[in-house]
Amino acid sequence: MPIVRQRSPAADRNRDPILAVLKRLLPAEASVLEIASGTGQHAAYFAAAMPRWHWQPSDHDLAALPSIDAWCADQPNVRPAMVLDVMAVPWPVSTTFDAVFCANMLHISPWETCAALMRGAALQLSATGQLVTYGPYLQDGVETAPGDVEFDASLRARNPAWGIRRVADVTLQAARAGLQLKETVPMPANNLMLVWARA
Repeated sequence: MPIVRQRSPAADRNRDPILAVLKRLLPAEASVLEIASGTGQHAAYFAAAMPRWHWQPSDHDLAALPSIDAWCADQPNVRPAMVLDVMAVPWPVSTTFDAVFCANMLHISPWETCAALMRGAALQLSATGQLVTYGPYLQDGVETAPGDVEFDASLRARNPAWGIRRVADVTLQAARAGLQLKETVPMPANNLMLVWARA
């Protein structure tokens, strides 16, 4: 029986806006470590669009890997998906990357994963590498959309350790790992892409 590709409607919706930002940030040839690859749709789509991006997908959940590999089976520039838990020290990768990309993880995982993501990425990035995170965030001085207020409440009802994170809080964790917020990019549906690099 063939492996069924899992599908996230959100990944279909946000892939083009995310790709546009990544194409601006990264050179035509780059190595990318993706954290929390989920279904694998992003890895397959981005690698197909940019054949000289060498993509390493990963997820903390072993059960996610077959879907990721199924989506990426036709992409020679995508390595086999690997298990990677950001809380692990060190991460099970031996090379550095031009970028670490992480979408929609921080609000559906315990707060401790934020510091772990920053520490791990700082160790895996090349000297000029960038950590790029995508998802919903709360910004000080910016009114939170009613939909995000409801979304945050629903997340915390499902798991008290989850919730939309404040950019200021994430920035503090990044600073402790030696990373600095370089750019904040508004995205559709009240999401943000945050670009981090060495301080």
